[in-house]
Amino acid sequence: MQPPAAYLESLRPARGKRSSKRDLIVRLFVRQEGHLSADDLVDLVKQHDPRISRATVYRALQWMVDAGLARKVDFGEGRFRFEHAHRHPRHFHLVCKTCNRSFEFLSSDIEALIEEIADARQFVVRQSVLQVHGTCGQCQTGRAPEAEDGTTEVVFARDALRVAIATERSGLEFYERAARLTRGRRGHDVFIRLAGEEREHLATLEARYRDLKATDPDLEARPTFLFFKSAASGLFAAGVDELARGVNDREALLIGIRCEQGSYEFFQRYGERFEDSEGKRIFLEFAEEERTHLEILQREYRALVERTSRGRKIGARSPRGAPRG
Repeated sequence: MQPPAAYLESLRPARGKRSSKRDLIVRLFVRQEGHLSADDLVDLVKQHDPRISRATVYRALQWMVDAGLARKVDFGEGRFRFEHAHRHPRHFHLVCKTCNRSFEFLSSDIEALIEEIADARQFVVRQSVLQVHGTCGQCQTGRAPEAEDGTTEVVFARDALRVAIATERSGLEFYERAARLTRGRRGHDVFIRLAGEEREHLATLEARYRDLKATDPDLEARPTFLFFKSAASGLFAAGVDELARGVNDREALLIGIRCEQGSYEFFQRYGERFEDSEGKRIFLEFAEEERTHLEILQREYRALVERTSRGRKIGARSPRGAPRG
């Protein structure tokens, strides 16, 4: 996917002399997928302008790293490689030491563990780098390596939609079951309303997924990029299990609040970390929907507590309205 002109325009420095050579180098770099060595970029640039020196390319690369437009990675080859950050989230790598190819992935469970360890040690994380070295499946079986596609924006969006769809399905199951269990009229109506909204959101997400697949016939076969084990079955799955054990109206609302709070925080947290991309938009849009549902449940819970409190006060009085002695 080609970077938009507005993004390329924003790469120019705010101060200092404009460099047409650096403009060209940056434009060529951000249009590439995968990981380029400095020599790879030099060869690419010289195909477009043989007059640009190797030193100029090196300086432009360092400028991009300093500006946060490029990331430097070390796969143990004895040289650095570079990847652009445009619409591409920070991630980890599997590195095959036989064919020297790398495979990208992002895991919320690994990130959560890093955060847990850093918090326990009162350590402020500036950057996390994880590389797993080994042998890829193709080298193990002796098959010829396939061309490396890199992690494209469409793969990122596909995985983001998968997580959102799984969560929506588990949310729909939760609210339908909660509606059947709830005795109070108002609580029942709230759960029915939320189940209806989940059904509509699910249909929208599934249609969006079908449209995305239409842009790439091989999309389903491409390797997974986002590994969110905690969300693989949907962020409401645990809540559905709790309802199955039997709960009252108040408990059902509390479980729903906890699930919506966890879902909102999950999608908001990761959406804010991603660079501008379709995957980022999917996560932040979904977070906003979860926030709205959370507020609905919180209002109903407060109303239920208030109704229960009023009922107790009335029950504490005699039929004539006088306090019991």
